[in-house]
Amino acid sequence: MGYEKKPDNVVFDHGSQKYDAALKPYATNVGAPVITATDSIAWKNRSINKVNHKVKTKYLELKAEYEKMIHEFEYNQLIFSAKFSFEPIIGEVYHLYERNNTESFLSLIAPNQCNFNILGSFYLNADQIWEKVTSLDDK
Repeated sequence: MGYEKKPDNVVFDHGSQKYDAALKPYATNVGAPVITATDSIAWKNRSINKVNHKVKTKYLELKAEYEKMIHEFEYNQLIFSAKFSFEPIIGEVYHLYERNNTESFLSLIAPNQCNFNILGSFYLNADQIWEKVTSLDDK
């Protein structure tokens, strides 16, 4: 041992030959302020609640969008499987009817002008996707 032993209450680094009490991450004497660990449980709980809420909201948005897409797909499948002998024009409203033998057909004739069993009115948008029209005043 080539160095002089310092008392236990003195913080001395023998490697650098310096007093380094101010550099320590912990209290080095009785008069030093108490070091307490911060309570991170409340922060974690708030963060978990925020993340859960965000994920749930995103899930509900995606679910609603998926359901909308499925309805759109079903409408398009229904219309493309129907009988019609004309080329639909983009931007026009057409009406889907059902015959007594459950065969469906697409027509230009409005529901108030005929006595057919109507399945719905549909609008052909610019992407050539059929959108269901809730009232004839919508388009």
